[in-house]
Amino acid sequence: MPAFLPWALLVVLTGVSWWLGDGHGPARFATVAVLLVAFFKVGTVGAHFMELRKAPLALELIFNAWCVLVCAVLIVLYLGS
Repeated sequence: MPAFLPWALLVVLTGVSWWLGDGHGPARFATVAVLLVAFFKVGTVGAHFMELRKAPLALELIFNAWCVLVCAVLIVLYLGS
């Protein structure tokens, strides 16, 4: 897959994060949405630019599990405060 497509997706998602973080919608929803978008972007960078989609399955699973776990912990900590 050409690098342009993941790059374009990252640009669009950055715009979505910026829009949400600029006071659109309820603050708690916007914060959780920005965190979800950010970790989706992390996964996209890992898969396409760090070539984890071609790495051994165990490494790819560990990376994806780390992304989900850290994102979930941050959301729980934020909503719990």
